[in-house]
Amino acid sequence: MSGEAGGAAGVALLVVDDSPFNRLMLQRRLQALGYLNVTMAEDGTQGLAAIAAQRFDVVLLDLEMPNLDGIGVLERLHAGRGTAPPVIVISALTEMDKIVRCIELGAEDFLPKSFDPPLLRARLGAVLEKKRLRGLAEQRLALLEAELESARAAQLSLVPRDFAAIAPPGLDLWAAMVPARQVGGDLYDAFRLPSGALLVTVGDVAGKGAPAGLTMARSLGLIRATALLLSAGGALPDPAAIVACANDDLARGNEDQTFVTLVLAIIDPASGAGRLCLAGHEPPFHLSAAGGVAPLPGLTRQPALGVLEGFAYASDALALAPGEGLLLYTDGVTEAEDGGGEFFGRERLHGLLAPHATAPARQAVEAVLRAVEGFAAGAPQADDITLLGLRKA
Repeated sequence: MSGEAGGAAGVALLVVDDSPFNRLMLQRRLQALGYLNVTMAEDGTQGLAAIAAQRFDVVLLDLEMPNLDGIGVLERLHAGRGTAPPVIVISALTEMDKIVRCIELGAEDFLPKSFDPPLLRARLGAVLEKKRLRGLAEQRLALLEAELESARAAQLSLVPRDFAAIAPPGLDLWAAMVPARQVGGDLYDAFRLPSGALLVTVGDVAGKGAPAGLTMARSLGLIRATALLLSAGGALPDPAAIVACANDDLARGNEDQTFVTLVLAIIDPASGAGRLCLAGHEPPFHLSAAGGVAPLPGLTRQPALGVLEGFAYASDALALAPGEGLLLYTDGVTEAEDGGGEFFGRERLHGLLAPHATAPARQAVEAVLRAVEGFAAGAPQADDITLLGLRKA
């Protein structure tokens, strides 16, 4: 805040200048403007020590000093990437090339050595106001980050985690979802129907942020409610009927054209037989008992949910013999990028799964997660990553 706003007396200033005359003159000018909390340093080394020892609102930094000059101080502050205070460079007008270098290193402004009071008041006021606005922006960003973290936690709480309790005898199950920094729209679910059959699904909502997260939660609720409704009396529902019902609800009044790609399967744990409905999603990988890996063949390609109300979805027969498995995944896996913008890709995923084709579901899922993380090598995660592995014992 500026001196005119009444806060000048509470502003902590640091003057770094090797000239006793300049320090004295600047201190008197600052006091005349109401800035009473002024600390003095005689060179760059003392200035850095003072910055390390206490908090300053603004540093007035001379360019030409012995031991460590103003550019050296700014270079060290810039290299530290910490919460350094804003800096106004004190300079002669003949030093414009050095002033430019200081601005490149993060200095906010410069002040001629005449220390003209109106100019001093204006430069300090402007820098303090920018500091205040930055502080408000940082506070708001921190609040948004906290809200995003809370939303990510809520998103994860919607999907099941106790796979040992969910998987019926005869089926091995494991799933994982790694949300991106933003709230996303991936979903997975796995639960037993009244008949004893296992329903598994993996989906991906188009878009990011809160709308995608809300659509993800809505889709999960629709699938669960519809599956249980169609299972009344122990009936075994067709996955296509569940998908069609959820699609009609999502497509009705869908002005934003939000859509959900989905794969949903219902499997009898004893026989390994079941049915699968594919809606705009990548087909799962089939993992054979002999170690073969290939996309599940012969699946009916159909539009994503939310696109066409009243679409008559179909399902395809599915059979898992002992030792065979499935890997369901979202495009956050195949479209994960490294620092150079290269995608992880289906071919890399296919090759990675081959050594784990006969492994337990958890081992296969975690192997993919480790490989994607290693491939990205610290590059920002742009999309949710979701995997669900299933194997017939």
